[in-house]
Amino acid sequence: MKIYFKTFGCRTNIYDTELMQSLVNNEVVNDETKADIIVINSCTVTNSADSNLRSYISQINRKNPNAKVLVTGCSAHSIGEKLYKDERVFGVFGHSEKEKINEIISKNERFYEISDLNFVNENIVTNISGKTRAFIKIQEGCDFDCAYCIIPKVRGNARSMPEDKILSQIEILSKNGFSEFILTGINMGSYGKDTNTSLAKLLKNIFSLPAVKRVRLGSLEPSQLDDEFMDILENEKLERHLHIALQYSDDEMLRIMKRRNRVNKTLELFNKLADKGFALGTDFIVGHPGETEEIFSRAYENLKKFPITHIHTFRYSPRAGTHSATLKQNVPGDKAKQRHKKIEQLIDEKNLEFRKNHKIPLKVLIEEEKNGYYQGFDQFFNKVLVKSQDNLIHQWITIDEYEIKDKNYAEK
Repeated sequence: MKIYFKTFGCRTNIYDTELMQSLVNNEVVNDETKADIIVINSCTVTNSADSNLRSYISQINRKNPNAKVLVTGCSAHSIGEKLYKDERVFGVFGHSEKEKINEIISKNERFYEISDLNFVNENIVTNISGKTRAFIKIQEGCDFDCAYCIIPKVRGNARSMPEDKILSQIEILSKNGFSEFILTGINMGSYGKDTNTSLAKLLKNIFSLPAVKRVRLGSLEPSQLDDEFMDILENEKLERHLHIALQYSDDEMLRIMKRRNRVNKTLELFNKLADKGFALGTDFIVGHPGETEEIFSRAYENLKKFPITHIHTFRYSPRAGTHSATLKQNVPGDKAKQRHKKIEQLIDEKNLEFRKNHKIPLKVLIEEEKNGYYQGFDQFFNKVLVKSQDNLIHQWITIDEYEIKDKNYAEK
């Protein structure tokens, strides 16, 4: 019996798929047309994500009509029951059932098993194929109540992975050749609140592992970066890039979004981190209900003040089951698209300025060879393209001389 895994969505989903693949006893294939069972680890963050899932299921039913299609992930908790009742899929299983993957794929009768949202992973990933860096899941769920977000309803409240399991996983993966680790979770900054510890304490223990060369962090909330966290920022193993979820840069809109952060306090935090030499990324939503020309204009002027170097800009789309979806949708699509482009252009300029002002030796882990260049990311999470006659795949290199253009270019 051959199994194919399809992953939609975030880094946490990527990790969960790696976990299922490491546990499954059957052959895992890379071609969905040759699979007997197709496991879809789904995303439901937007209505479009649900539409993409439905489209993929239809595509699979045409390309491989004899395969059993199983859906897990966040959509299992939002539209999974309808998919099951409409007989679009053979089975649906929830987040807590992923570690029972061998039992799940052995079922001969259709099933719908969601279980609860209070689980914590018992197993760990011990090897990852074809990757140069490893995702490490440190927590599940979220206690925030942002107006536009469905995730707490499909992932549950915040809960932490045991620290000993996290450290054990990193040690095992280190022995298997990994030296860069990306910590991920649904709301990473909440790590340890339920287990009487903290993200800063966890990081100190990870930094103490000799084989760890670099640690990247997933998205953090501004309100969760306390003094204890600020004290660990000087450690050389921490990537010189932090992603801090701003979402918007005007207080009126932040209140509409039910966000906890406010502009002035967050700007103070960003400036403090920039002064320590960090590149800073964020998320930004345009076109949310209530976004007027006046609000966007204020937000854009405020955003100019932030030392941001990377951004994920999203055009709002209503998500059924959230507060924002009940509000009047007052921003036309073409207007949201214009605002999206304007934000992206601003941060592209800021990124170029940052790289010109921080022209120091770059430490790069080469991940792939593509279009004649070896490619990887430096300590500031900027892509570096390297020409070389040597095979640099999976190697750590230091780049002293490079040309700054749309990306950083070098020869080695």
